[in-house]
Amino acid sequence: MVIHTVAGYRFAVLLLVFFFSSSKLTRVGEEKKRAVDAEFKEGGQRNWRQVLANSGIASILLIILATLANGQDRCLDTNESKIITILMGGIIGHYACCNGDTWSSELGILSITQPRLITTFKTVPKGTNGGITLDGLLAATVAGIAIGVPFILVGLITAECSANAAWRQLLVVPVAAFAGLFGSLVDSLIGATLQFSGYCSVRKKVVAKPGPTVVKISGKNILDNNSVNMVSVLLTSLLTSMACIYIF
Repeated sequence: MVIHTVAGYRFAVLLLVFFFSSSKLTRVGEEKKRAVDAEFKEGGQRNWRQVLANSGIASILLIILATLANGQDRCLDTNESKIITILMGGIIGHYACCNGDTWSSELGILSITQPRLITTFKTVPKGTNGGITLDGLLAATVAGIAIGVPFILVGLITAECSANAAWRQLLVVPVAAFAGLFGSLVDSLIGATLQFSGYCSVRKKVVAKPGPTVVKISGKNILDNNSVNMVSVLLTSLLTSMACIYIF
């Protein structure tokens, strides 16, 4: 939190929006989630690996940003600084991806429709890595918007933009919306291919580890959930950074 605040108040707000909304959504439909999610945790408690996966890359970018900008909040403006624009774009993409993945997972699993595996579009049990629903994809997009809007609103107070760049800051909203959706899709694709999902006949739930009572549904047992999250965040941050060069 300290690193985010030093880099700029709106980055601290992004962190708060992500963790506050994630913890609240985790509690929505707890009974239904407990019935299908083998890794369900009461109250959505997160360990250090989950915290690192969801804030590690952004923290590194923020340290570099705070150093280059001397702690002064800046605008997305390549005419002023391409490097700072790239860093800020990466941070926006980071939290839009994290928020999108969390919202799509927490709300998608409650969908009345059966999820479909992103690689084959065949129906799979709820809780399967790589399973997507329309509700989940919409949630991911809205989650990205929930990152973009406060970024702009706080920036109106903390950052001074040139007349030419001021109106373009509004484009953060569609950029963040796309990053939320893209991040969720990438996470699902990696989860469907490199993360194991199987149905345990004893627990009657989808599990993430092979076993004698587990029938494989999809994926290889290469990455765990935290690793999948980190890779999807990295890819989304890179894409958003590159997009911001052309947009801003």
